[in-house]
Parts: sequence; structure tokens; C-alpha cells
Amino acid sequence: MAEWVDAVRARLADAPDIAAAVPRAIAASRFLDAALQALTAADDALADFTRAYADGETRRRVDAVLEGVDTPDAAMAALRRLRRRQMARIALRDLCGAAPLDETLHDLSDLADACVAAALGFVERRLQARHGVPRTADGVPIRPVVLGMGKLGGRELNFSSDIDLIFCHTDSGETDGPRALSSDEYFAKLAQETTRLLLAQTADGFVFRVDTMLRPFGSAGALSASFPALEDYYQVHGREWERYAMIKARPVAGDLAAGERLLTLLRPFVYRRYLDYNAIGALRGLKRLIEDEVVRKGLDDNIKLGAGGIREIEFIVQSFQLVRGGAEEPLRDHRLRPVLRYLGEQGYLDAGTASRLDEAYVFLRRVENAIQMYADQQTHALPEHEAAREALLCAMGSGDWAALQSRLDEVRAYVREQFMLVFAADEDDEGSASHKLVAALWSGTLTGDAALEALYSAGFRARPQAVLAGIEALRTVRLVRAMREATARRLLQLLARLVDESAAQADPETALVRTLRVIEAIAGRSNYLTLLRESDAARTALLRLCRASPWLTDFIARSPIVLDSLLDARTLYAPPDRDELVDELQRRAAPLQPPADTEQAMNLLRHYQREMTLRVAAADLVEALPLVQVSDRLTWLAEVIVAQALRFAWTEMQAQYGEPRRTDGACTGFAVIAYGKFGGIELGYGSDLDLVFLHDCDQLDADSVGGTRSIDNGTWMARLAQRLINWLATQTPAGRAYEVDMELRPNGRSGLLVSSVDSFGAYQQEDAWTWEHQALTRARWVAGDERIGRRFGQIRREVLMRARDADRLREDIVGMRRRMRGELDKSNDACWDIKQGEGGLIDIEFITQYLVLRDAHRNEAIISFSDNWRQLDALARAGSISVADRDALIDSYRRYRAWAHERSLQQADGLAPAGAFAEPRACVRRLWQTILGD
Repeated sequence: MAEWVDAVRARLADAPDIAAAVPRAIAASRFLDAALQALTAADDALADFTRAYADGETRRRVDAVLEGVDTPDAAMAALRRLRRRQMARIALRDLCGAAPLDETLHDLSDLADACVAAALGFVERRLQARHGVPRTADGVPIRPVVLGMGKLGGRELNFSSDIDLIFCHTDSGETDGPRALSSDEYFAKLAQETTRLLLAQTADGFVFRVDTMLRPFGSAGALSASFPALEDYYQVHGREWERYAMIKARPVAGDLAAGERLLTLLRPFVYRRYLDYNAIGALRGLKRLIEDEVVRKGLDDNIKLGAGGIREIEFIVQSFQLVRGGAEEPLRDHRLRPVLRYLGEQGYLDAGTASRLDEAYVFLRRVENAIQMYADQQTHALPEHEAAREALLCAMGSGDWAALQSRLDEVRAYVREQFMLVFAADEDDEGSASHKLVAALWSGTLTGDAALEALYSAGFRARPQAVLAGIEALRTVRLVRAMREATARRLLQLLARLVDESAAQADPETALVRTLRVIEAIAGRSNYLTLLRESDAARTALLRLCRASPWLTDFIARSPIVLDSLLDARTLYAPPDRDELVDELQRRAAPLQPPADTEQAMNLLRHYQREMTLRVAAADLVEALPLVQVSDRLTWLAEVIVAQALRFAWTEMQAQYGEPRRTDGACTGFAVIAYGKFGGIELGYGSDLDLVFLHDCDQLDADSVGGTRSIDNGTWMARLAQRLINWLATQTPAGRAYEVDMELRPNGRSGLLVSSVDSFGAYQQEDAWTWEHQALTRARWVAGDERIGRRFGQIRREVLMRARDADRLREDIVGMRRRMRGELDKSNDACWDIKQGEGGLIDIEFITQYLVLRDAHRNEAIISFSDNWRQLDALARAGSISVADRDALIDSYRRYRAWAHERSLQQADGLAPAGAFAEPRACVRRLWQTILGD
């Protein structure tokens, strides 16, 4: 063993594992061999070779070598000598097995960051000495920013990689020195000289190869662009591949805080607010160009670009980032491996697949680095010469070339398989029988009886004419006629897949014709067309749901954003519980700050309501949820949306007017009380919300405090109430969250929009009608100040537990029921109104309410709940009704609601055939007569 090798090992004695592996590391890298010899000759201590660096240590070492350096030549020499030593350290730790891949990549990236920052600072000091500080017209200093792109931006730099940089600056102006320059001239010089300091080949080598071609307009563009120019460029000229590149963008030098602000401004260009499935097609096209280049240059053995290589893993991960990154912050991470883990944790990729792709990435990156460490050359190809192959085997700890090649083939085959699953090409569609059929129908070459016969043969045997009419209707839609050729081609590919897959449904005509209504609604939104074309799961779910319910078909057509929910059957058919609803909505709402983000926040509530309603309906239609749980979830959803809307509305009011205060100095409270189906936990699809608003302010004439301007507290509370209604019910491009009905507030339409809790109590005690006390049986607090909620509960308890004259109560309730039936009952000789008809739903509710109001003074448990079923249970336990009669009423109520619920999903009215439900109707009429004597 050479004497200098023994010297190296002696200097690494405090790390015996590394010292023992030095000969193998030298055998794996000619670069390391030469570098260690030079360091030994210079009597370098090598103490830092045995440990991982702390955060910031690389930057401190780089800065230290430039202290006192005042000429470019001296700076070049210092940086190159430091780079050689640091690369030797990184290579030795990697090849000796002391550093995992993440440490190696992080150290390489830190070294590049520090060298770019040091070079930029050195050049900036010299330029400012000659030309002064660049400033805006207002005298504000203009700062440089350097964005690291590609592997550098992701902190995943290769051992011998170039670094992709974009130079930019915060604004425009000129320098304030005696030899003034415009900001464009100044920052062009800064970029040019910084690049030269890093890139120039000297006797000591180079620091890093620098590539600035990712800047706006490439080689034709300015070397450094101002922030406004960058914003304008990406808004007007930005291309899909640049979105892909900007995923990795990270400020690495200059004003890092300004760089982060710039990336925040550019985020809408990179990440769409919606799920962006068009990105997959763009990435597919980019990958096709790379594959063509691989074939043209014979790069099959290229670890980075070849089939199953590193780039394909990056494309898999970045496809999810581009599609979903606008909606999910964890996907906006610059680093590949954390994003890949997240995809597995969230189920976007199978957990096992994500794990194997991560293992493949680590293996391929280790091979790539080992290839480059051999001679410090930028190459990604497997070596052909024997010496280089032996070195690679040493680096990888592999026994022979055949074994390493076999492992590489296995890894790359798996990566290629997963890549093809994500980026499956669509050219084969056009040769399928279904595509030929759709194309012939679309072009009009197949018409009349021949078209019907073809559809019959394709599986549409009951109503082929309906399918033909649906396709014809879609073809004549204005947005479809105006489609570009490429978009129309993708639409035909989608229709061919829908024709194939609907034929497997129990009722293929209904499935396809209804689904075509959804396609018609999204014809102008290529993103959703792409989603359905790309996702087998989404198409299958859409066909299934449309076949099951015309109401759901229209719901999806009106709110196509819910199509995103169709991608994962595990979540689609398993709607969240209440806590999950709260947590998810709060997570999505956290970044939004009204009034600045009011439009976004309103749309969030509407999108969330539709997404979760779809999931409830999907579980309902596949009978994964019984009716009671469907109502529970729809009610919970309304509760969490009302609560979040109230938080948004309060934040808006607070920003403008401060807060109202009570006389004790505490902030006034505001609460939302639910009545009707909402209060009774019986919401259905499309139900409106019966609400009453209460506050506890005891000085309505006093002014609010803490805002930009004040208003009296009474006006403050009224405006808050109106804003809350607007947050829920205003029609926006995303629709409305809920219709709101306020007619159950004290004094109805003529009453105040929001009442003090004390005046509400006085009204209920002194002025309310019997029907208002009936309504109170189904009322409960759902959002806002819990103190007011408890006070409302106390008022409700006091009012409902009042002893009443049973005969007078009976007369009031029977009279009210007669008036309602006369005005609302749609029954006739042919049909029976299940809600308002004699013996129907309302009769059961009135029976229950009568018994609650009559007997609650004897047993408080009777009013513990606001829903009909549990009130009947409590009445039976209190002896107000027999167990048999309770069971009969609950069974009738359940049957009626189930039938009405099914009818609503089929967009049918609530009129049953005249002879339907004979047994429960007779039972309810008997109990009405027995209990109410009418």
C-alpha cells in the first residue's frame, strides 16, 4: 500500500470504519485518488472528513476562504481549491459508506449554494465600488436573487453536475455611483462575472459548470430579469415545460427572502388552484422528446434519461405535483423523496409502489454518483471500459458486472412499468372498435338504421336511439364545435372509453346518456376532459353514479370540481365523520385571510360542500350508509360549513370595524341556532337551512373598538348576520353553499335579523305562538359562542317544560295542521302526498311535538334531543306513549323518509300512488285520532 494512503488512514484514525475503507474508495475513484494525494502532500488534517457537517458549516468555510481576497484570480484559485477538497470529502464519505445518499446530495447542494453566494457577493462588492448601489427611483436598494433550478433547486445535486441558475433582481432603476449604470446593465454584469468566476477553467480546474438557459427566452433573454419582468413573462409567455422546471426553483443566493416572495408570486403559474390533469399530457410530450433524443443519440445505457431511469421517477412524482400541488402544500416540496413518501402515505400511489420507487431512486442515484466520482466528469452512461467498470463495482460493492447489470435491469424495468401506468400513451385507442364507432357517429359517416345497428352490436340493445341522440347533442354543443383539433381528438378518445365501459353497466343506455350530460357541461374545460380520459377509476365511478341517480348527474354537471373526488374509491365511498370534516375544512381554510381572500374563501366553502355531498351520495347509492347516517353526515357538513363561514365573516368585520364589546369589556358573542331539518339532524340533499341568530351584547348603542373605523354595536351585529347569510347563500361562479331561511326568527320577516339572547328568551316566554314552540322542539345551537348556546339551551328548556293546558294545546296544534293541509297537501284521487297528506310525515312530527309540549314539564329527558326519533324514544321511556305505538311511529317515519329520500335522488316528487303505504298511513291516522282526537 502506498505510503500516502497510510498517511490518509492515519489522519482518519478517529473513524476506523472510514479509514479501513479508504483503499476501496480510492479504487472506485481516480478523482479521489488524485485529490487525497494532493491533500496528503499539503499535510491537510482531514479531521472534518470523519463527520457529517452541521447546518451552515459549508457556507462558513466557503466564506472564510474569500476573506481578504481582492482580485478575481485570487478568488478563483481559493474557490477551486476549496471545491476540490470538499468534493474529496464528500466522495470519500460516500464511497466508504459513511454518508447515506441524502447526506451526499445535501452536501453537494450546500457546496454549490455557498459557492454561488460567495461568488455573487465578491462580484457585487467590486461592482458597487465602481458603479454604486442600484436603486429604484424612490431610493430603495435593488437586490439580486439567484434561483437554483433542477437538481440544485431540489437539494439533490449530482457529484459532477452543472448547476442551472436563473439570475434576477427585485426592481428597476440605476446605480448611485459616479459611473452610473442602469439596473439592467448592472445586473447583467453581475450575472456574467459571477458565472465566469464559477465556470472558468483555470490551472486549478473550475468550481461548477453553470447553465443559465432556463431563464426567460433562453439564450435570447436578458442574463438577469427584474421581478416585474419575470411575472409578466410567465403570465404571458410561460410554457408547460417551464412550469415543470419551476417546481424545483429555490433561492440559493442574494436576497433569499425576496426570492421566496418571487416564488410566491409565481406559484399560480406553476400550481393551478384546481387539479390540473392537462399537465400529464404536457409531461408526456416532454418525455416523448427526451425518448426521441435517447434513440437519436443511442443513450439506452443512460442512467438518467434512458428507459426506467432517474428522469422517469422524477416525471412520476412531478406529474402529481403539477396536478395536485395547487391544492396540497406538501406536494410543493422541492425535494423528490419527501414528495414520494407523501404520495404513498396519502394513497395517490400504492404505499408499496412508493417505497419501491424510492428504493429504485436511491439505487440509481448512487450508481449515477459513482459513475461521476470516477473521474469527476458529467456523465450518466454506464462505463464501457474495463477499468471504469471495475471502479463502479468497487463503488457499488458488487461482485461482478453481470450481477450489477442484472440489478440495474430489474430496477429500471420496474420504474418503466410504473411510469407507463402513469403516462400510458393513448395512440392505441384510435385503433379500437369503440373508437372507430364513435368516430363514424361523430363524423356523420354512420347514420340512421346503420348507426342504431352498430350501437346495438356494441351492447346498447334497449335504447340505442337514446345513445345516438346523446352523442349528436354533444357534437352540436357550441364549445365542442369550437374545440381545437387536438382537444377534439382527446374528447373522442374519452367517448370511446365511455362507450366501452358503459356497455358493462346494468343499464348501459342510462349510464352513458346521463354521463354525456356531464361531458356536455365540461366541454369547455379541457382539464376535466383530460381527468376522465386519464383515470379509469374516475370514469368507472362517474358512469356508476350517473346511472344510479339523475339528481347526482345534474349535481356533478353543475359542479364539475367534484370530479376530482372520483379518483379514489377508498375515499369516494367512505365519507368522513364529523371530526374529520372539521379538521379537513380548517386545514384548507387556514391559508385564506378574508377580506383579502374573500372570493377564494367563498369558493372553498362551496367546493367543499359539493365534494363532501358527492361522497355522502356515493356511499348512499352503494348502500354503504343507512339513511340515518346519510342525514347525520349531511347535517355535520352543514354545521362545519356554517361554523367556518361565521369565522370568515367575523374576520371580515373585525378587519373593518373592530369588535363589539359588552359593558364588562368582554367581546360580544354571536351564535347560530338551527331549526327544522337542520335542527332535527335530518338534512337531505339540497335542503335549505332554517337559522336564527343570537348575540349577547348589552350596549348596542356603543361603538365597536379596534378597527379602521367604528360603527355602533347593533349595526355591527346586523351586518355580521347579513354577511354570514351572504357567505352561505350568495351565488358565485362556484354556486352557493346553502339556501338560508330566516323566517323562524322572532316576529318572522318583520323581526330583527339578529336578536339578543335575552330578548329571544322574553319573546319565547311572552309572545311566541304555539307553532313557534313546536319549532323550538327541533332547535339547537350549531355554531358560534358556546356561552350563548348554553343560554339558548336554558331558554329552550324553560319554554318547553312549561306546564300547558292540554286541551288548548291540542286545539292549537290541530288547527295549525288543518291550515297546513289545506294549503300544502297535494293528494288527490290518484296519488298521496307523503309529506303533507293525512297519515304522512308531518302528522308524525305534529304528534311528537304535541306530546313533547304536553309532557315535558313532567320529565326533562323528553326535550334532551331535537330529532323526532329520539324524542319518541324519550316519550316512550317517560310513559307518554306506549312502546308499541312508539315503534309504529318510528317505523312509519323511517319508511316514509327512505322513500322520499330515494325519490329525491331520482328527481321525482313526493307523491306516492293513492294506495301506497296503506298500513303505516292507517297506523298514523289511528294514533292521530287517539292522541289528538281529530
